Amino acid sequence: MFKKFINAEYKKRIFANFLSLSVLQGANYILPLITLPYLVRVLGPEKFGLVMFAQAFIQYFIILTDYGFNLSATKEISVYRNDKEKVSEIFTSVMLIKILLLFFSFLLMTLIIISFEKFKEEWLIYYLTFGMVIGQVLFPIWFFQGIEEMKYITIINIISKLIFTILVFLFVNQTSDYILVAVINSLGYIVAGVISIWIVYKKFKISLKLPSSDKLIFQLKEGWHIFISTLAISLYTVSNTFILGIFTNNTIVGYYSAAEKLIKAAIGLLTPFSQAIYPYISKLMSESKEKGILFIKKITFYLGIISLLSSILLYIFAEPLTLLILGDKYIESIIVVKILSFLPFVIALSNIFGIQTMVTLNYKKAFSNILISASIINIILALTLVPIYKHIGISTSVLISEVFVTISMFIYLHKKGVRILEGKIV
Repeated sequence: MFKKFINAEYKKRIFANFLSLSVLQGANYILPLITLPYLVRVLGPEKFGLVMFAQAFIQYFIILTDYGFNLSATKEISVYRNDKEKVSEIFTSVMLIKILLLFFSFLLMTLIIISFEKFKEEWLIYYLTFGMVIGQVLFPIWFFQGIEEMKYITIINIISKLIFTILVFLFVNQTSDYILVAVINSLGYIVAGVISIWIVYKKFKISLKLPSSDKLIFQLKEGWHIFISTLAISLYTVSNTFILGIFTNNTIVGYYSAAEKLIKAAIGLLTPFSQAIYPYISKLMSESKEKGILFIKKITFYLGIISLLSSILLYIFAEPLTLLILGDKYIESIIVVKILSFLPFVIALSNIFGIQTMVTLNYKKAFSNILISASIINIILALTLVPIYKHIGISTSVLISEVFVTISMFIYLHKKGVRILEGKIV
């Protein structure tokens, strides 16, 4: 049955994309694991925490400039990939909006820095970290995903990560070099962005056409619900580091952020498969919802088993893994790793139920509402638990919020007659 609705061409394409993204995630996994033990030891919990707090702050502007195009524009380009004129129109419209949002983000960040003492104290690190936003705007990941040419994402990102890794070991040698981490990180993002733009124009011959206001408004509308969803997600992901930094101190942020990076590395190993199949599922759903759901059933089974095993291993080996990678100064991070060890399994399922199923079935509004509800729950829990339990409190808040998202999405789909575990729509 599986072979009936996946032709040879798409099998080959999915495998190639999966392989490319696997290599990318391998680099994303290995290179940070090389630099992380070095950085946490050289910088110490306090300065490492400050660097992570700055990145958490800057992530809000990355979310704003991404807007939701990583899903909405990916889907649209996937549908019109054979129409060069239409693809050029989509590309130009999206890039123009992102550049306008970039300027707005810079002005907004400046206003925040000059208005609050906490940001004034280390103003330079925030401006230097803003290079991440510039690089992210320039890098049209959504374009490469839409045309299913993930190998370019792989090559460009590996170049970026290599630049960061090499420069960190060359120039970051003492605690006072924490400011250089921001410079090097931003440089890697910007180089990746410039290379990607060059590839888009040289390889794919995208032509620039000044879009009409109607085209811009259309793109804004298409990405709106995804943007709200992503913003809501940030309230129980990015915002956790931010809230922790506001209510505690940089050292506590360092304990949490270091542990969170270990968990994200594990989650990242599951990401390539999800990214590789999203364009295919989008196309398959437009042709036959029944075949799409049957395909998703099989994905749920395999990805569920792999992610569950990952979570179990993380929990069992939390202490030796933390001490080995982070060092003795991060004993407080062990409990965080144990609490968050369940996330690979929970997030793998929520990705299938949410992005792969709800978004492709056009249940975008419900998708947004679930994430907004989860963000409200997370904020309430964070504001209640962080002042008392600090890094343990925020970890608990994150886990509860993610479980809520997964269960809510499953229930919603069930009510709509989408039986993922049975592989059918009733």
